[in-house]
Amino acid sequence: MKLASITAHRISVPLLRAFTTAVRSAVELETVIVELRDDAGLSGWGEAPISVVTKTTTNAVIASVEGPLWSLLASADSVEHALERLEQSREPSVARAAVDCALHDLAAQQAGMSLPEFLGRQPAGTPIHVTTDMTLSVAAPEKLAATALQHVSEGFDCLKVKLNAAGDPLAAMVAVRAAVGKETILRVDANQAFTPEQAITFIRGLEKANVGVEFVEQPVAAADWAGLAKVSGAVGLPIMADESVWTCADLDLLLEHNAASMINIKLAKTGGIRHAKRLADRAADAGLVVVVGCMLESSVGIAAAAAFASTLPVMAQDLDGGLWLAASPVSGGAQYRGSEIWLSPAPGLGITGLS
Repeated sequence: MKLASITAHRISVPLLRAFTTAVRSAVELETVIVELRDDAGLSGWGEAPISVVTKTTTNAVIASVEGPLWSLLASADSVEHALERLEQSREPSVARAAVDCALHDLAAQQAGMSLPEFLGRQPAGTPIHVTTDMTLSVAAPEKLAATALQHVSEGFDCLKVKLNAAGDPLAAMVAVRAAVGKETILRVDANQAFTPEQAITFIRGLEKANVGVEFVEQPVAAADWAGLAKVSGAVGLPIMADESVWTCADLDLLLEHNAASMINIKLAKTGGIRHAKRLADRAADAGLVVVVGCMLESSVGIAAAAAFASTLPVMAQDLDGGLWLAASPVSGGAQYRGSEIWLSPAPGLGITGLS
């Protein structure tokens, strides 16, 4: 195997509706699709979604991919060699993630295996799908309740509600629970919106009202380890760390502070599948629950994340990002069917090209 070339494609896709969290609101996806070709004519695909979370720009990602990262890969004599070099790079994690996923896609194609099978999913040769939750944007209680009911009617039995500190977040969750009944799994994602004291008051309110929430994700600022630990120690509901945990070094800090019992692993944070696998293994060894999440991104990044998730213990993942898009930027690959993401049985990710 010899890598032949790399191209970073600038992509913009309109959203079906506004995506609003405590930190941003978006009406289109801005992303970079990376195509990595080998000397046999195969193309591997990866994605670098652009957002305030990934902390970079489209121009910076393209420059990183086609400049320093390609310089690292061009002389590699194997995918494994290329991945080793990539993980030592200090380029932005989202750019490394796109290249890492493209390398894994290529390696699986070269082996004649789908990416889940290449990553160790068993049994091999069977149709593979993972289940995702559905995200509700920040909104007033009555709108959240109506949107939640709509998604349940579409077959989603796990909803993640985005909240901020404005208004009455407890009233919002009470309204959603009343709308969907007792059987629907509800998750809360505050995206760092609360102070520790606000978070404790809110979560205790959820508990007292018996709203029934699976977990509360990232209630406080990412770097506030003491605050996250304070919240975890003061409430009964599980606390999940997202923006706080990008790497194994971050996981060490989380464990040192006993700050959360769950983590959300996103390939754009970890720099790709290779480091994500190491992070998931270490988290499991420490007794933490792992959910695989995504940014707002297309089916390229979603397929890679779902392939990785398919090798982990079964639970609803957090991979609905592609459902917000008006169209896919690629042909082939993973397909959404309601709350399920069905992965292509073709070698690699099964992507045949840009749409």
